[in-house]
Amino acid sequence: MVDQTNPKRVEILSKEELARTLARLASQILEEIPDSEGKLLLLGIPTRGIQLAEVLASELHEKTGQKVEQGIIDPTFFRDDLNNVGTRLVPKTDISSSLEGRQVVLVDDVIFTGRTVRAAIESLQAWGRPQRVMLLVMVDRSGHRELPIQPNFCGRTIPTKKSESIELRLNSVDGEEGVFLV
Repeated sequence: MVDQTNPKRVEILSKEELARTLARLASQILEEIPDSEGKLLLLGIPTRGIQLAEVLASELHEKTGQKVEQGIIDPTFFRDDLNNVGTRLVPKTDISSSLEGRQVVLVDDVIFTGRTVRAAIESLQAWGRPQRVMLLVMVDRSGHRELPIQPNFCGRTIPTKKSESIELRLNSVDGEEGVFLV
């Protein structure tokens, strides 16, 4: 559906569809890691992955009654394409406990070429050795991968042009919710 306030923006997921997708992703995590208490760690990749991890942690808490630990992994200085993407101010890595024996889920809003995720995995190695690392993305922009990296959990797969972009909008940051093609 074309956004009437911005005709160049197309709604991919409405607020309601986003909520259903988040509930489904949380259920899939629990299916994969049924004994998640104390083992599951959600690490958000800046920028929207951080807020997405917070929303997922809340959804998981609702489903299990258990608090889910979360943190931030900043892959900026592990990127192999830093000259192309440049640097930006992002929250620094914040991992409050050991990774040893943990089930880590890297959380990102969109996977495109796979380079951000590769850098996040490399950055993660500096913090320890988790039992397993999985990837959750809200949107997989299929057809543009430059590295053999695929998400374990995916909200939606959307074929896009290289010139297009995907925006995940969350109330806590943007004052609106949904996923949009721009």
